[in-house]
Amino acid sequence: MAYDIQGPAQGDGLADVLERILDKGVVIAGDVSISLVGIELLTIRLRLLIATVDKAKEMGINWWENDPRLSAQADALETQNASLLTRIDALEAKLATQIEERPVA
Repeated sequence: MAYDIQGPAQGDGLADVLERILDKGVVIAGDVSISLVGIELLTIRLRLLIATVDKAKEMGINWWENDPRLSAQADALETQNASLLTRIDALEAKLATQIEERPVA
């Protein structure tokens, strides 16, 4: 006599479950607090969103588009930033010398 092993009535594969999660989106939120004698020493707030890029944009979440570390232009932005900081330092030094050279009335 042979016994057939049957799985769940409706077997969803990992790909189906993942597709459903990404399509709808999942938010996981939690807080961890460490206190000693009623004094809060440490609080960690965790927020995790799992969704496709399209779903995230639909929800109004698009922070990665403007993050220079995630942008293809990150190197160009860093170079431009360094150049601007150098110019600011030069202008501040020039202004400081002009103020020192100004005659006191």
